[in-house]
Amino acid sequence: MAQTSIENPSRVELFDFLLDGVDWWHIRPIFDLDDRDCVQMETRLGEFVIMLSPRELLVTSISKHLAVSNLQGWADLPDDLLHSIVAILGSSVDLLAFAATCRPWRAAFFSYPSKSTFCFSNPPFLIRQNPCIQPASNGRAKPHRLIFVDPSNPSTNYRCQIREEILQSKFYFAGSSYGQLILFQHIHCLVVDAFSGAEVSPPCLPELNHDFFQSYYCSTLTAPLASPSSRLLVSTKSSLFDWPVGSDSWSELKLSNVQVQQIVELNGQFIAMDDHMKIYILQLAPQLGLQELPIEWCGGKIPSMHSKPFLVVCSDMLLMVCYSLLSSFYSSGFCTLHRLDMSTNPAKWVEMKKLDNWALFVAADIRTPPFSCVNPERWGGRSNCLYYTHHSQPWGVRWLGNEPDLMKDPSASRDLVFARNMFRYPQNLWVYPSMFYSAGK
Repeated sequence: MAQTSIENPSRVELFDFLLDGVDWWHIRPIFDLDDRDCVQMETRLGEFVIMLSPRELLVTSISKHLAVSNLQGWADLPDDLLHSIVAILGSSVDLLAFAATCRPWRAAFFSYPSKSTFCFSNPPFLIRQNPCIQPASNGRAKPHRLIFVDPSNPSTNYRCQIREEILQSKFYFAGSSYGQLILFQHIHCLVVDAFSGAEVSPPCLPELNHDFFQSYYCSTLTAPLASPSSRLLVSTKSSLFDWPVGSDSWSELKLSNVQVQQIVELNGQFIAMDDHMKIYILQLAPQLGLQELPIEWCGGKIPSMHSKPFLVVCSDMLLMVCYSLLSSFYSSGFCTLHRLDMSTNPAKWVEMKKLDNWALFVAADIRTPPFSCVNPERWGGRSNCLYYTHHSQPWGVRWLGNEPDLMKDPSASRDLVFARNMFRYPQNLWVYPSMFYSAGK
């Protein structure tokens, strides 16, 4: 299948490329769908909605439309009814399949007014290397094709559509954001949709004077690629680079004794953390700037920077989580959970005992964003748990905070050694599809 890409795009070109130039039927190979499959899926989804929907009005409306109008089938349903179908789909795979069924359903999905809820009401997908690929008979290894797994249905794998040439090339992984993988080959950058494989090539970065694999500590987008406010931020050993998506150049903020390790957005404000756990307010306009936020620790065990703590946004809270299991034979695992209270001056990190009805997802690579998911029991998950990736098994699960049985793994995959680091190639990371995000904020 030919791969679509665009180099150094303008804003208008990029928007057209993402929403029109790449037909979302592109995703059909992920599910191995042909036209007959799509027709059958329309029928099954329609029957499913009529059978399971608790909304009598919805059932009555669908029946009425099919009975008295000139509609030819499920593809001709009006958007308000299709939006009602989207609202009751129970998993991320169902949502992807809905959007892949036909063009009208795809359009209805993109116009759904509450897409932002998908990213905390459903678990993220796990992208990992395909464990079924075996070395070729001539001794050469076959390409490390990536697959993704839905935690709500872990028995089924799906295919990522990233070009094999990229996976075999010298592009190194530098982060993920808004469903995109961010890769670098020295000063050359490539942004690749983790699911559809669509590619965008920003301008080259200025020359770097140090090992480029170790250079990129953090790479993130500030909004979806098609958003007018989208920027790509890249942190190196001594600088923070900014590319306004669609422009032809980068701007640079020189840093002194600061290495930005993570950038998150909380209530419209960007917050950065460096390698010494210091917190900064990140200013994007009129020019890049970092302002340190004075913070005190209030109770509980203070995390060590050597354990690579991470920030995660959980509704309107900013959390710092530290989890590490250095040995499966000794009780060397620990988990600390703190919430940032910005109502005081100075702000405070306040210890939390547990996280109630939320679950967190974190990958081993420190440049991948952690995620939070509310009411995980809805899809078969567990509240107050941390889902972490592992190289030999898809993931492990640990209690958060000061649970009495913290060392008892609530999952079947027990005592999986876990520590965060930087890795050259994308492997075992949590990602939401780019289509789950709105075009703008």
